[in-house]
Amino acid sequence: MSSPSDRVFEDQLRHARYISEVLDRKMSSSASTAKPLKDLFTRQVEEVKTPKSDINALVLDYLTVGGYPNAAAKFSAEANLHPQQPNPAIQARQQIQRFIHRGEIENATHAINDLDPSILDEDETLHFALLNLQLVELIRTCNPKAGGDISPALEFAQTQLGPKAPRKPQFLEALEKTMSLLVFDHDNLDPSLAALLQPGLRIEVADKVNKAILERQGHRIDAALRQLLQMRAWTEETARKETKKDLPARIELGLDGDDSVSHENGHEPMITT
Repeated sequence: MSSPSDRVFEDQLRHARYISEVLDRKMSSSASTAKPLKDLFTRQVEEVKTPKSDINALVLDYLTVGGYPNAAAKFSAEANLHPQQPNPAIQARQQIQRFIHRGEIENATHAINDLDPSILDEDETLHFALLNLQLVELIRTCNPKAGGDISPALEFAQTQLGPKAPRKPQFLEALEKTMSLLVFDHDNLDPSLAALLQPGLRIEVADKVNKAILERQGHRIDAALRQLLQMRAWTEETARKETKKDLPARIELGLDGDDSVSHENGHEPMITT
């Protein structure tokens, strides 16, 4: 029986293959297969041919920047590409993200300091975000409304966050908001407070940490595929506003799925934005 980590790896690799195939299909279309009613703009787009190797490089970059070492290694071998970063470097970032996603913030902090102590020493905002998330996890664990012991959370707030909070207004606001979790029933929270207990906060902090590590190591903090999608959106908006080009009312991105490309086991395509 496969382990959860094996299944996650297979999902990541399957999604990488899917994106590579969809991009290849979309970018290798030609005007010879276009329907006569298609407008000039669409035909010109379809005439652009992008090498499969370039598409695979984009997918590999996405896996590398995102911190998926096993999928990146397997995909690079399948696509006959050289790894973009040493595998241990990606594994270290992935392990830190796993710690944060599981709510093991103290372990994540130790791992970050083992990797490069200057990351948190020189980024006060990131360090505070990690500490604040650790406080959220302590409060979640103590379950104050069920009569749990809240003293560990109070002590942590006083010793770790209290001295830092007055330095910036946003720090103080965030601490006050988190401490409110000790007062209100977690089953009936205001949406802004309930969000602190949702997985989204862990994901947000993990993403910030991943980008900080990449930046410290001299790598891009965003995948090239994401940057291309952002550039594409900006270009379309600019063309509509500042030129008189005859553009279609809606220009499909081409990654929402394709009837000719099946989703194995019902999985959705990889999210790239």
